[in-house]
This record gives sequence, structure tokens and C-alpha cells, in this order.
Amino acid sequence: MSHPSDDIADGLKRGLLGALAVCTLVLPPMGQATRAPAPHDSGGAAVVAVPAAEPLRGPRFADFGEHLPSPDARHVADWVVDADDHRGQPFLIVDKRDARVYVFRPDGQLDGATPVLLGYAAGDDSVAGIGSRPIEQVRPEERTTPAGRFVGERGRNTLGEDVVWVDYEAAVSMHRVRATNPAERRLERLATPTADDNRISYGCINVPVAFFESTIAPIFQRTRGIVYVLPETRPAQAVFPSYDVAERHAALAATRLADLGASGADAAPHR
Repeated sequence: MSHPSDDIADGLKRGLLGALAVCTLVLPPMGQATRAPAPHDSGGAAVVAVPAAEPLRGPRFADFGEHLPSPDARHVADWVVDADDHRGQPFLIVDKRDARVYVFRPDGQLDGATPVLLGYAAGDDSVAGIGSRPIEQVRPEERTTPAGRFVGERGRNTLGEDVVWVDYEAAVSMHRVRATNPAERRLERLATPTADDNRISYGCINVPVAFFESTIAPIFQRTRGIVYVLPETRPAQAVFPSYDVAERHAALAATRLADLGASGADAAPHR
């Protein structure tokens, strides 16, 4: 059996909770200002207090500095920054059509860019099970660099080299360019001004040695990073849930203006 004092305390507690619930329904959220009611006019019409709208956040864009990226690279990088898709981590944009990688700090500032070598075959998907095959069994048409969003992580390949794993299951990594086969002319391919001859690897992303050591390796020694590999056989928005940042924020602003107009009409005095 409960003690009478317990029943009294319980009743008081329920009463307090009920009062708080009423306050929650009646009062505006904390930090949300209300317009002070104006004096009643001669007709005695009441003025309804309208909560002030939260300010819209402005658009955020990636900063490519002096570089002129492709429309797809800019589109995806801007979306990453505005939507915080990278979750505040460093991120890389690999533009396969331009055979180029852009490395960004968490705030969207460009840290560096360089040409890269990519998979010999055009394509945006890896063949199932290709990562478990001996490299000599990978046919030329299967040597693709897959498109998508990957969590890049530092590791080592079968040769013991430190690399950045992009798609571990498909054995796709980002690593220093290796000029072990002179006939492939990998260093020469990187040095040409065109991207047409940058398709030579088995799918891995080959980076100039100096750039890998000065820009990429330090990032992945500290943390993980997000690697966005742009598609080359389909639109970027078929791979990423991206949007045009400027258009989206213009639409949000237009919606806010319409809502404010409707709120103002509802709050007008009724005579």
C-alpha cells in the first residue's frame, strides 16, 4: 500500500507535467522571437503574434582555386560540401573523363590536383569476383575503374606497398605510379596534356609519386577520406544523390518567401 505522502507527491508531479505540456503547446520554442502586438485600432481588431522564421542557411560550394574542373566534377564537389555528404572528412573527386583527381580539405578548400592513370577499359562497374583473381587472368575489357562513393583507407597491397584502398573487394586502390614496364610508358602518359592516353592500369588509380607523398599520403595517415569516382558511361546523378546547389537554395528561398507571405496573410487583423 502506498503512503499518503507518496500519493500527494505523485499528484503534484502529474500536475506539473500537465502544466509543462500546456506551456509547450502555447509558447513558441526557445530562441524564437515573436512580434510584439501593435496597439488595437479604433475597431478593436486583435493582432496575432507570429513566430519569426529561422534564417535560411546560405549555399556552400567547393573551392577549386585556379583550376577549371569539368561540370560534373564541380557539380559533385559542390553537392558534397553543401550536403555535408563527406561528414566533415577530407574528400577526393576522381574525374575519369578528364583523368584527374582533386583533393579537398574537410571545409571544401582544394588541397591539390593532378593527372592520374586509370583502368584500361571504359566502364563504371567492376566484374563480379575480380578482386580475387590473379592479375594475369584479368582480361583487357575487365580492367575498369568503378564509379561510386568509397571510404578510402590506408593499407598495403600484395607487394607490401602502402596504398589507399578505394574498393578493397575489387582490389582497386590509389597508389604511386610504377614504371616497372617501360613498354607501358606510364610516366610519359602522365606528362602529356591530354587524357586520351591515361588509360593503362588494371583498374587502380595511379598518382604521380611526389603528389601521392605530399598530398594524399598525409591525409590517410591521419584519418579516412571519402573518394568520389565520377562515372563515364552514365550521368553523375545516376550514381550520386546529388543536386545543383544554386538551384536548390533558390527554390528553398522561393518557398520561404511564399510561406512568409501566407503567414502574413493569416496573421492580418480580421475586421
